Amino acid sequence: MRFLADVGISRSTTDELRRRGHSALHLREEQLQRLPDDKILQLARQEQRIVLTFDLDFGDLLAAGSHELPSVVIFRLQNQTPGSVTPRLLNLIRERTADLEAGVIVIIEEGRYRLRRLPIHRTS
Repeated sequence: MRFLADVGISRSTTDELRRRGHSALHLREEQLQRLPDDKILQLARQEQRIVLTFDLDFGDLLAAGSHELPSVVIFRLQNQTPGSVTPRLLNLIRERTADLEAGVIVIIEEGRYRLRRLPIHRTS
């Protein structure tokens, strides 16, 4: 799988993804740490990458844009260290590869994750 890590995600998480055979870029490695969220989504869509972030704004942007991709994984954890984030991400990949490739937004919380398929259709 192909991932794009937002600035809050540890580089050790992207390193672990690479060790496991995934393609993982970190915004800091590409000197893109100041890239606005909408441009991050655009880059991820162009490069067919899954966005990893702590930023809830990505959910709003996906809903507003009605896009099917990219998938976004949002971590909502008290412990935001790689020791907490990485195993949860690896578990998600193991359990939901097809969903991540098809287009979803996933919110990983303490003890569970919630998944919503893209595009997000708002009800009035």
